[in-house]
Amino acid sequence: MVCIDEEIPFEIPATWEWCRISHLFLHASGKQQSSSNKGYGTPQKFITTSNLYWGRFVLDNVKVMNFTEEEIKNCSATKGDLLVCEGGAGYGRSAIWDKEYDICLQNHVHRLRPLIDGICEYVYHFIYLLKESNQLTSVGTAMPGLSANRLKGLLLPLPPYQEQCRIVSKLKEVIPYVERYNETEDVLSRLNSQIRVCLKKSILQEAIQGKLVPQNASEEPATVLLQQIREEKQRLVAKGKLKKKDVVDSDIFKGDDNKYYEQIGQETIEITEDIPFEIPSNWEWRRLRDICSIFTGATFKKDEAKTDCKGVRILRGGNILPFEIIQKTDDIFLSPEQIKESILLKQNDIITPAVTSLENIGKMARVEQNMPNITVGGFVFVLRPHYSDEWLSKFLLFFMSSPSAIEFMKSITNKSGQAFYNIGKERLAMTLVPIPPKDEERRIVVKIEELLDRIKGN
Repeated sequence: MVCIDEEIPFEIPATWEWCRISHLFLHASGKQQSSSNKGYGTPQKFITTSNLYWGRFVLDNVKVMNFTEEEIKNCSATKGDLLVCEGGAGYGRSAIWDKEYDICLQNHVHRLRPLIDGICEYVYHFIYLLKESNQLTSVGTAMPGLSANRLKGLLLPLPPYQEQCRIVSKLKEVIPYVERYNETEDVLSRLNSQIRVCLKKSILQEAIQGKLVPQNASEEPATVLLQQIREEKQRLVAKGKLKKKDVVDSDIFKGDDNKYYEQIGQETIEITEDIPFEIPSNWEWRRLRDICSIFTGATFKKDEAKTDCKGVRILRGGNILPFEIIQKTDDIFLSPEQIKESILLKQNDIITPAVTSLENIGKMARVEQNMPNITVGGFVFVLRPHYSDEWLSKFLLFFMSSPSAIEFMKSITNKSGQAFYNIGKERLAMTLVPIPPKDEERRIVVKIEELLDRIKGN
């Protein structure tokens, strides 16, 4: 006699008993298919774990292999047997074989043949409960599964037969309601997720069109901020950090004829059809190239990359989430000698994949502090504002993540291979950016962050 007090999970009524599955069923497993036993016996249909689901069987793709007479006797199910999946993601899935004919079994299917009539439905629900509460898997195994020993050793709280029948009857009554509730909950969860995405898009689009916060006529217009950007670019040229050609800005304005024009040097062209939407009168349109430098990161040979976490970490597309930069265990590293200091990530930089899948175009993240040991790879863009300011950087992040900007970026991509799209640097530089006054820019950013936090929290 062995004491099993520690195995007993809860108290049961005095009329119930604790039993092992092996006390109530005869256990058998199906046949293992191998090259050594293919030639013996006669062809028989057999079911695998792919045919066995909770409470039902899918028999439209039943396989065939040879079974000897002895194997048919030992490795088949008859009406009333409880069949249970052994391994894989679906381990524990169970159903009662209810056909008028016998069927052979593959070795990853357990057969439980009841020693007591009428017990299978109750045990089926018990196994389902254990699986849903993560109490079913075998311990000490690398992969989740339900071994024969684990299954046969399961402790079952067994009520009297009539009470079993009442329990099963009540479960049959309430489970359809539970399933409908789960389906409704899933639908609501999907709708909630979709609503959050739509709200985020709407907030960003309203913000970049000047509709999220009220305008203040007493504030300095956007031209003042643009002048600060020009002056900063001049300082960068003087320090040798920016080429002189990058200081030449285009001037975008609305003419007396209500059309938009762009002037570069002595040349002026109409660009009305390029303007995606109207903006407030104290805002300005500028090209992305006039606001920031655009460059890609480090290029290297495959054998130069290391995974030893030493040197400079190279961020790739997978490190970029919407508004977030993550580090991964499979990140690669290069020696510092291979990296130019100018491409190390700096506070207020914005990074986005240059080559990515269609759905990830416009995935942007902002660098919140200097990263002296981190840069990006050659297939990632860095957008570095000429005027390094938190509010301008955040506004650019939100603009580049907006539906209008993403639509434009999708329109300038080239297909690269089967599933990837390439965004050209020169075409990206031509993105039209709406620039609000500096004080309004700050209010917009604060409001966006407040609303996105509320969406995330709900």
